[in-house]
Order: sequence, then C-alpha cells, then structure tokens
Amino acid sequence: PTDEVKGTVIVDTPNKYLYHVLGNGRAMRYGIGVGRDGFAWAGRAKIAYKRQWPRWTPPDEMVARQPALEPYSIANGGMPPGIKNPLGARAMYIHKDGRDTLYRIHGSPEAWSIGKAVSSGCIRMLNQDVIDLYNNVRDGSTIVVIPDPSKGQQVVS
Repeated sequence: PTDEVKGTVIVDTPNKYLYHVLGNGRAMRYGIGVGRDGFAWAGRAKIAYKRQWPRWTPPDEMVARQPALEPYSIANGGMPPGIKNPLGARAMYIHKDGRDTLYRIHGSPEAWSIGKAVSSGCIRMLNQDVIDLYNNVRDGSTIVVIPDPSKGQQVVS
C-alpha cells in the first residue's frame, strides 16, 4: 500500500521494480534496471515530457568517461531513433524544479540489464513494458525514487 496518488510512478531501487499507482490500493509492476554503484539516485521529481523512438544524446560527462560515444555527442547531434538506440522505444524525461535531471525512464535493447544495477542512473525497462507505461502515464506525473540503503546515492534536490 502507498499514500501516493493515482498516476504516481514509484521506483523501488533495492528490489528493481517500478510501480505505476493505479489507485484503490493497486499498482502495475514492472521489472527495471537501475544505476550502478556511484550512479544511483533517489528523490522526488516529475516526468516533464515523453517521446516515442527518441534520439539519444549522451551528456558530455558520459562522453568524457566513454570516448567511443563521441559520434553521438551533443555536438554531433546524437544517435537517431532505432532498434539499437540505448533509449529504446520510449523515453520519459525527469525534471526537478523545472530543470532536467538528465535521468530518464526508457526502454532498452539490452534485456539482460533488467534486474541489474548497470546504468548511468537511468531507469531501464523492457521495450514492451516502457511502451505500456508510456501509454498510461501523463506528463507532469510525480516520480518517487526510493534509495537503496546499501548503496551511496545522489539525492535529486
């Protein structure tokens, strides 16, 4: 049970599940992948907007860590949508106090990553699951990311 209102998205980081609150004590549960050590985060924010088959543009700090991503950098226009795009079929963009956190809920072409802590902080889902969530969550919905007490996490504030 939760006190969160209908439409809220709850990310249970320790157990690697995402819940979409349906109301009347019910929620839809999806398996997820979460941020690896040093990249996990927690807090309350909003789903500012959503995109179908989004373009992926890794942040500059990610390109600095992984120079092989340079062809997809902001300066180079990112990676076009498609089956190999790391954002998968859908993406939901997470903002806090009107600012982009650079975190996303998104699909993934890497099904093996679901249930694991391997991302750079984004919440990964199977493409069929992110399509279902995308179709049922509204822009402006609250997202609550529960911290994993065993990991050091950045708090989005």
